[in-house]
Amino acid sequence: MNVRTRISAIIGTLGLVGSLALATASADESRAPGDAAQIALTEVARAENPTAGAAGPKDTVWIAERAGTVRVLDGDGLGDPVLDISDETTTDGERGLLGMAFDKDFAHLYLSYTDLQGTSTIDEFAVQDGTVQEGTRRTVLTQEQPESNHNGGDIEFGPDGHLYIAFGDGGGGGDPEGNGQRLDTLLGKLLRIDPQGGDPYAIPEDNPFAGDPNAKGEIWAYGLRNPWRFSFDADSGDLLIADVGQSDWEEIDWAPASSAGGENYGWSRMEGTHPFRGGTEPANHVPPIHEYDRTGLGCSVTGGYVYRGEAIADLEGQYVYSDYCDGTLRSLEIENGEVTAEHDLGVNGGEVVSFAQGGDGELYVLAIGGTVSRVDPA
Repeated sequence: MNVRTRISAIIGTLGLVGSLALATASADESRAPGDAAQIALTEVARAENPTAGAAGPKDTVWIAERAGTVRVLDGDGLGDPVLDISDETTTDGERGLLGMAFDKDFAHLYLSYTDLQGTSTIDEFAVQDGTVQEGTRRTVLTQEQPESNHNGGDIEFGPDGHLYIAFGDGGGGGDPEGNGQRLDTLLGKLLRIDPQGGDPYAIPEDNPFAGDPNAKGEIWAYGLRNPWRFSFDADSGDLLIADVGQSDWEEIDWAPASSAGGENYGWSRMEGTHPFRGGTEPANHVPPIHEYDRTGLGCSVTGGYVYRGEAIADLEGQYVYSDYCDGTLRSLEIENGEVTAEHDLGVNGGEVVSFAQGGDGELYVLAIGGTVSRVDPA
């Protein structure tokens, strides 16, 4: 059993749902001038393998647990499950309940999970007065997964009101089917759909490959290995994607709010800015705005959010992220698609598997071991 296999087995036992590889932050992660924001982590709840969080109705924060339950955060922690699909999903490999999102008016809740056969599934529930109407459940989209890893599974509504869905390349290591660069599959892609515009959904007419007989019209961007958390800046609308690498490099990709889609982030011909296994860089490759190599720390980038809260003025406008195996919270200052400063924020969130952003812009850190922590001023 090689090192990667051993690590994958260990993390599978812990309940990690992201894709794994030996990773580290660069030794000069804090080389940028200026001091990092002073923050602290305040544990606000305990959960059973939390995997995703979303701002909910009435200024609530909802937390998804990997085995299939959804609970709401309040002043006493997490309440009893408000939704339970645990008999319809599996936690084998990197599977489970992997993503959750509300539409703009909190009229619908969407869950992203792998079913008992391992098929990635997006389901919709109507929400009334903050309560999930389980009888309204319907399946919006499914995608068969050839392997139990690299499922992706994050979902978010964009500023345009459309639902974005991230799928990994299908697993197996090294993208054996070349899914990242193929346009005839949804694997290795970021998708964009209108879940209310058709039955079961509509493809927006301005999607970059809409109407192309040689491509899936749902595709918004491609060349992704295992996008493990993406988000939109609540202020600018810019898109940030944390994509887990294979052997050497973790990357963070960026697209401006004005993007018309169609970005090719390079996988599996590229890993970050580096050719992968002799691959050649695609002519339309959009390189990451940030990458870090693997020299002993970390294993899998965990994407977060651009901070737009009010509690920590010095963190305003910075993209906060972490790594599952390292656990250190870090931030990037970004101007016009360029990283102008990098910061080690000096706190460790444990096995950070996800972030959540409340309706007030404040951030929460989810560790697969069970902690839900709020990012507070030190």
